[in-house]
Amino acid sequence: MKIITYNVNGIRAAMKKGFMDWLKQENPDVVCLQETKAQADQIPIFEFTEAGYFTYSFSAQKKGYSGVAILSKTEPDHVEYGIGIEKYDNEGRFLRADFGDLSIASVYHPSGSSGEDRQVFKMQWLDDYVNYIQQLHKLRPNLILSGDYNICHEAIDIHDPVRNATSSGFLPEERAWLSQFLSLGFVDSFRHLNKDAHHYTWWSYRANARNNNKGWRIDYNMMSKNLEDKIRNSGILPEALHSDHCPTWVEIGD
Repeated sequence: MKIITYNVNGIRAAMKKGFMDWLKQENPDVVCLQETKAQADQIPIFEFTEAGYFTYSFSAQKKGYSGVAILSKTEPDHVEYGIGIEKYDNEGRFLRADFGDLSIASVYHPSGSSGEDRQVFKMQWLDDYVNYIQQLHKLRPNLILSGDYNICHEAIDIHDPVRNATSSGFLPEERAWLSQFLSLGFVDSFRHLNKDAHHYTWWSYRANARNNNKGWRIDYNMMSKNLEDKIRNSGILPEALHSDHCPTWVEIGD
């Protein structure tokens, strides 16, 4: 099974940049999308259905903002919308699909870069999210939590760790949270197989950052540790140019 996570920075904009041709070429089994920036009736379900995917989406109440989706070649047994906390679910940040004993979620963690209020919101979300996931993990032990975490974990995950030490997304408390999250029984599937630096999933639109590979790795396919031995391959697809992010993928098998 090949799973891709991708913050598309607006699914309608991505569609105009060749997203469907790319999707058919990559041919993943499951795609977790973040920042769809679309209401349910604006998701291109017809095109996804024609390409062989069931489509599930969870939009923010605010139009043109946030939102997550899951595309799957196999129909899930169950789909869960949100985490049951209104202030987060109003922003469309979590969507889970269950396939037998395997659960795959598309998650879009808040950014704190727009100001202090949103950074406080982000840190509260992180606390509430980890509590939710710990409870979910007891019920659904085989978890894949794919999405934009808006946090770089280690110095090798960011192009300039020194100058960005006080930037939202690389703050000590955010990085410590990610370490704690992994210690609760989760694996960063990309780092499981690839220890090299200079692999990023997001680049600023400023200063030609993408062409100079001055990026951040903030998108992850996190997996419960009991799935670790099922990881066959993983990677990042920086040549996909539909967004300021790029996709990252993992392949699992028996």
